Amino acid sequence: MEVKTSLLDNMIGVGDMVLLEPLSEDSFLENLKKRFDHNEIYTYIGSVVISLNPYRSLPIYTPDKVEEYRNRNFYELSPHIYALADEAYRSLRDQDKDQCILITGESGAGKTEASKLVMSYVAAVCGKGQEVNKVKEQLLQSNPVLEAFGNAKTVRNDNSSRFGKYMDIEFDFKGDPLGGVISNYLLEKSRVVKQPRGERNFHIFYQLLSGASDDMLKKLKLERDFSKYNYLSLDSATVSGLDDAANFRTVRNAMQIVGFMEDEMQSVLELVAAVLKLGNLDFKPESRCNGMDESRVKDKNDLKEMCELLGIEQSVLERAFSYRTVEAKMEKVSTTLNVAQAYYARDALAKNLYSRLFSWLVTRINESIRAQAKTRHKVMGVLDIYGFEIFEDNSFEQFIINYCNEKLQQIFIELTLREEQEEYVREGIEWTNIEYFNNAVICDLIENNQNGILAMLDEECLRPGTVTDETFLDKLNTICAEHQHFESRLNKNSKFLNDHSLPHNCFRIQHYAGKVLYRVEGFVDKNNDLLYRDLSQAMYKANHSLIKQLFPEGNPAKVNLKRPPTAGFQFRASVGTLMGNLQTKNPNYIRCIKPNDKKAAHIFTDSLVRHQVRYLGLMENVRVRRAGYAFRQAYEPCLERYKMLCKNTWPHWKGPARQGVEVLMTDLQVPAEEFAYGRSKIFIRNPRTLFFLEEKRKQCLEDLATLIQKIYRGWKCRSHFLLLKKSEIVVAAWYRRYAQQKKYQKIKHSTTVVQSYTRGWQARKLLRELKYQKKCEEAVTTIAAFWHGTQARRELRRLKEEARRKHAVAVIWAYWQGLKVRREYRKFFRANAGRKIYNFTIQRIMQKYFLGLKSNLPSMSPIDKSWPARPYSFLEGVHAELRRIFHLWRCKKYRSQFTEEKKAVYEEKLEASELFKDKKALYPSSVSQTFKGDYLEMVKNPKYQKLSSAIDEKILLADVVNKINRANGKSSPRLFLLTKKSVILADQKTGQVKTSLPLPDLSSVSTSTQSDGFFALKLKEVRRKWFEVYLFF
Repeated sequence: MEVKTSLLDNMIGVGDMVLLEPLSEDSFLENLKKRFDHNEIYTYIGSVVISLNPYRSLPIYTPDKVEEYRNRNFYELSPHIYALADEAYRSLRDQDKDQCILITGESGAGKTEASKLVMSYVAAVCGKGQEVNKVKEQLLQSNPVLEAFGNAKTVRNDNSSRFGKYMDIEFDFKGDPLGGVISNYLLEKSRVVKQPRGERNFHIFYQLLSGASDDMLKKLKLERDFSKYNYLSLDSATVSGLDDAANFRTVRNAMQIVGFMEDEMQSVLELVAAVLKLGNLDFKPESRCNGMDESRVKDKNDLKEMCELLGIEQSVLERAFSYRTVEAKMEKVSTTLNVAQAYYARDALAKNLYSRLFSWLVTRINESIRAQAKTRHKVMGVLDIYGFEIFEDNSFEQFIINYCNEKLQQIFIELTLREEQEEYVREGIEWTNIEYFNNAVICDLIENNQNGILAMLDEECLRPGTVTDETFLDKLNTICAEHQHFESRLNKNSKFLNDHSLPHNCFRIQHYAGKVLYRVEGFVDKNNDLLYRDLSQAMYKANHSLIKQLFPEGNPAKVNLKRPPTAGFQFRASVGTLMGNLQTKNPNYIRCIKPNDKKAAHIFTDSLVRHQVRYLGLMENVRVRRAGYAFRQAYEPCLERYKMLCKNTWPHWKGPARQGVEVLMTDLQVPAEEFAYGRSKIFIRNPRTLFFLEEKRKQCLEDLATLIQKIYRGWKCRSHFLLLKKSEIVVAAWYRRYAQQKKYQKIKHSTTVVQSYTRGWQARKLLRELKYQKKCEEAVTTIAAFWHGTQARRELRRLKEEARRKHAVAVIWAYWQGLKVRREYRKFFRANAGRKIYNFTIQRIMQKYFLGLKSNLPSMSPIDKSWPARPYSFLEGVHAELRRIFHLWRCKKYRSQFTEEKKAVYEEKLEASELFKDKKALYPSSVSQTFKGDYLEMVKNPKYQKLSSAIDEKILLADVVNKINRANGKSSPRLFLLTKKSVILADQKTGQVKTSLPLPDLSSVSTSTQSDGFFALKLKEVRRKWFEVYLFF
């Protein structure tokens, strides 16, 4: 059975502010705080979701949560952003209604994260497939790219969106995503050239310098040090918890997934590097002959590198920073720029270059993610835009942002009331006129084509003559003086003349969210957003393909003398288009609130939240929602929830659900004016009535729980008794069986014991008889054996005596026969016995000598001089000859193991032995060392390659020696080189040849007999001036 749940179950505080009772700003805040303290960051106002930024990760966005909210009714579970996303997606998929999700709130309130959660939920619940997954991945990966180029660290938010974003996600008839289109609004391009204290420039600058490889930075002519660039603030260059290097890799990967080519990514990074280089340009004044000042670039290195990156001639761009050409009809006038104007032109170029690059990125992403099919698509729009802004110093940007929020508030009220009215008509409920504040009068004050503030600002920018912010304020004071929502100290309304909270250079507008004071300083310049035509033309002349696309107005063939539209005009047109787009879709609202300014978890600042609740108009939202009926619910879930309150509907109602609800409400005696019956829903006017039903339901559930516990306990006790009874019968049966088995086994054991004793007595009796019979038989046998043994021993003694006597006779006979033979042959033995004995003895001695020599031979080493001792003096000649033969044989065996190289080494050693053995004291220690020749590795050592290439012959010996000067006895290091034709001495440090001696000019070489490396080269008298050269190693 499926468990029915509701928003009202286990509710902390009030989940829907429409049901808050009593309704006041304090109770509103108290309810938000109570839910926030219990990690309930989402709360409803009807179908609007209020989201508080928790500033920490919560376990409420898992895949299990996605499945929990999938295909569930909006009010069925506790408030969650997934519920709104699911409601919007199902309405789009099942009812074929285009949807839009409007996310508003101030910076740091979590708007960007909310838009990511909506997109990730839709991606998780829609269809699967290779192509669908590719589209979903591209849509999701567009976020990191836009965040890198459009987000920045501010004092309120480490990842603040500095632009408004509206994305239309297109779906097919099955609800699978096909693609999307992104629109961007009002990028804060002034941040490129200047950032407030404690804030950073856009993320991409820091990500590029932190995450790019050294090779990439070298190609972009950049250094990794942030302090090298004037456009980057240093007090907040690094942000705790923000890894710029890792984010740069994420952005490059996201660009690849979205569809950027490698050359396109390189071009984008080149433009980012050019903006950084542009900020390093400084100007100096230079006086001309006509007395006018002209600006010149101080250090042209950054200008040169920037021109190389963009493919622009340096002289062209340098002239654009020094001169300005003004065209009027057929005339051209060229004027010089002073230093202040040059800096203005530099910053204007940087802002335009970056903002146009951002717009190109959005267009390029749209080309990749746009749906390819030409058929009609279902569309879900997600709007992530600034919330209402009220700062201490409000300027043109805040004015534009608040104008957009006024339009959004206007459409919110209109769409909310229209939705209410349509539901009442659909359900057959009489429509009640709802009074509310209509901010159309404020929108008209700002956007009226004739007397609106934006129209007057454009008119002031376009009129000839001196135009300043003060003239603009004077015009406002003249035209808007009587407007009830416009306040200025200089207008005709005398009640503001003494209002010291209103400075002279400011005006104040009473917005729906409260009064906002605007300082007019900078309004005209920011609205003009002027870029000199010379700079546009210089950019168009670049060889960089992307630059030409960003500055089409610089094409000389398409010169347009018409003034470009102002920033206010462009934004008003964009807002008009956006409002028209939103009017065609079913709206869903997410209101994001920042709980504190410290970006810390578990902190709820009442004053800050109260301020946001006011300017977001949340109390107004609740009042509009509660103006008619505060709560409505379909008959089936209403009856299912409250049927236990009436005996007629409990436990099952078999009729139509509406009749069951009517019976229920009649039985509860709810006043008729507190509810109304629609076609499919019941409408409850006052939250108190709903809470009355909930309280009755709670009491009834407690009674039902008590009844269920009572029935359960009775069933449990009966079940336990029956189990005990059944167990007793089973135990008794098993015990009786066990007792009978024990009795039987005891009788059986007794019988077995008696039988065993009887059989034992019979066996022992038989054994005794058999033993007696066996003993008698053994006694007879023993007596016979002893008798036979006695006779055998007697016969053995007789035979042994007879054999001994026979042996004695044979021995005596043999000795007698031997005596006779020796006597007969003695005369022959005496003549030949001496020589035979001598030869036999000598033969035995030689045999013993050779066998002993075989077992005591020395090792096979030629230098082993050991030899066995001579055993007899008569063998001295043979002993010496055998030693000589053995030595020659083992030397031959040793030489047969040599390779050609080893033979050459030993030949060299032999030559050295003949020269130095017993003549040089150092010789014995050098025998074990191999003659290497080129000890300096002349060919491999780069230090001596030049010297080696200068010598054409093969170098036989190369080493460092010390040459002794005969004049003063001092020594100097030299490179000693020996070839087949000459001896060369060169400088050790420079490798320069100092002396080259042909070998025929040498008469001799002398060495000392001591343990030193001293040797002397003696020359023939032909070269007497080098008669002797003294050297030592």
